Amino acid sequence: MADDEDFEPHLGRQRTQGGRRARRYLSRVIAAANLAHGGAAGRSGFGRTFSGSRHGRAAGVGRVLARRGELSALLRRRVIVKARIVRLGGKGAAQAAAHLRYLQRDGTTREGEPGSLYGRDADAIDGKAFQVRGLGDRHQFRFIVAPEDGAEYDDLKPLVRRLMARAEADLGTRLEWVAVDHFNTGHPHSHVIVRGVDEQGQDLVIARDYLTRGLRERAAELVDLDLGPRSDRQVARTMAAEIGQERLTGIDRRLLAAADAERTVSAHGAGAFEQSLRAGRLASLGRMGLAEPVGGGRFRLDHDLTATLTRMGEREDIIRTMQRAFTAARVSRAAAEQAIYDPAAPDAAPLTGRVLLRGLADEHRDRHYLIVDALDGRSHYVALGREVAEGIGEGMIVRIDPVRPAVRAADRTVAAVAAANGGRYDIDAHLRFDPGASQAFAEAHVRRLEAIRRATGGVGREADGSWRVAPDHLERVAAHEAARARDRPVAIELLSPQPLKELTRAEAATWLDARLADPRVTPPREAGFGAELAVAERHRRQWLLADGLAEERNGEVRLLSGALEQLRRRELVRVAQGLSEELDLPFAETGAGERIEGVYRRRLDLVSGRFALIERAHDFTLVPWRPVLERHEGKAVSGLVRGDGINWTVGRGRPGPSIG
Repeated sequence: MADDEDFEPHLGRQRTQGGRRARRYLSRVIAAANLAHGGAAGRSGFGRTFSGSRHGRAAGVGRVLARRGELSALLRRRVIVKARIVRLGGKGAAQAAAHLRYLQRDGTTREGEPGSLYGRDADAIDGKAFQVRGLGDRHQFRFIVAPEDGAEYDDLKPLVRRLMARAEADLGTRLEWVAVDHFNTGHPHSHVIVRGVDEQGQDLVIARDYLTRGLRERAAELVDLDLGPRSDRQVARTMAAEIGQERLTGIDRRLLAAADAERTVSAHGAGAFEQSLRAGRLASLGRMGLAEPVGGGRFRLDHDLTATLTRMGEREDIIRTMQRAFTAARVSRAAAEQAIYDPAAPDAAPLTGRVLLRGLADEHRDRHYLIVDALDGRSHYVALGREVAEGIGEGMIVRIDPVRPAVRAADRTVAAVAAANGGRYDIDAHLRFDPGASQAFAEAHVRRLEAIRRATGGVGREADGSWRVAPDHLERVAAHEAARARDRPVAIELLSPQPLKELTRAEAATWLDARLADPRVTPPREAGFGAELAVAERHRRQWLLADGLAEERNGEVRLLSGALEQLRRRELVRVAQGLSEELDLPFAETGAGERIEGVYRRRLDLVSGRFALIERAHDFTLVPWRPVLERHEGKAVSGLVRGDGINWTVGRGRPGPSIG
């Protein structure tokens, strides 16, 4: 027998892992898997037991890869891969652009610098150019790749590039993608955005099982190659750490799978190590009130175990997010001064305060949050859902109102008119139904129907301008409003774009002045932001007195009549002077009852409020802004100035759709 010393390895040329060779190996694995299940794979599937999607590229590959991974699941390096398909129709393209900008925000690299997009061959990619190339795409794919041991990588780019090369081999097409790495959390991860077209420009359809399992297994293979399998000690340490966690864990999932119809389970019957894990976890769940001992070493699991542990995990994540925000802002907050705002609570009240931080609670699904230092002296975590809160930044002062899903009076009127008119609604039928209603009032109901149609398709518009309204219209509207509240649980009002310290001497109608003019305002609590506000209000009152805009009576400072309008006009005239030079047009003020026709150019966030810049043939004007104008930037609009605002119409010199 040859001595071990006689063995000499000969290293050949390193070959690529992709291409035909990788596919040939995969085909052998698939064939073996099908033989094990008693069937051969055809071109459209991988065995008769396949229960995932049979449509799209790499159909069945995810199942096969997942089965391979199960053979060594405990020792394999774990990688979380989250996948999402984003439709780009309607507002989707604008939201995708905002998402890409946010991924490149400051503080995401190891050095605290802005994130930088990279691709297959370049370390710096122009995000705007990538967006332009994808303007006609029906959809895009978003992935988050998060290796459990990501902290061991100095740079995630090579891993992501190799993963995408494997994906291209599996899918049989070249992909256009960009990625950005984030090191600003405890778990380094990469965001990958893939255009929804293949190399021929056709819609790219990827099988569901590859999105949910296949790509994850590919990533785990690569991390195993880089770092090697986990040792028994690492596996034991990771699993033992789950015993006391106040969140849903892998042990909980195994307990639920082993439970009987009565949701009772025992730690016995598993291997020695697994038995100790289950016993320890059941004891922890018992202390949390989520598992009840029933004798004989058996426990009955709480009916809401999964939902409760999920909520507890989310709360723990929120607390960690708040702690990071306080550290970044160099502020100290005691645990009693931290709160999570729940807009769905029956006693939820509006929240007013300063934005301490704005961020993404779920970077994958575009769910945002604010941390607000409020008047009650506490810092509140406010989940915004899909509300992007454009134009809201740190230091600004906002008001948060809970959104209460409810059927509106306009919806009930539409349903009543339609019921009396054979299931049809139009303005004439409305005016016959309610002779006291005005044309403008009826037109507001048409706008509501249009909004419902765009959101749900629950109503139909006929060629003659009438609307088909279903008998269950109110039930459909209620479901629509409930879904909107889940996606956008709060409404945000910007009270001041300037920080508090800038308001004390501002020549503008500030939020401090509005509080001074409102007799219903209650004093803030003398703690945190409330204490800062109390100081700022004292300084503002002194400034107003010195400027002759307020007077003191019986120890109270009151604004003089017309003071707010005078302050507002001062700011408008000052801002208009700069705009006049920029536009090379004179500024013209507008008054109540005046009709405005021009092109809406942009929104201006002033201390006195938000204003719309309307450019006309020979001049321009500034008028109160309304959210409905935002999607009509660059278009001709017209409106009549009223005391409480302006009702806008798109299009100049002809009847057009009112946007109110």
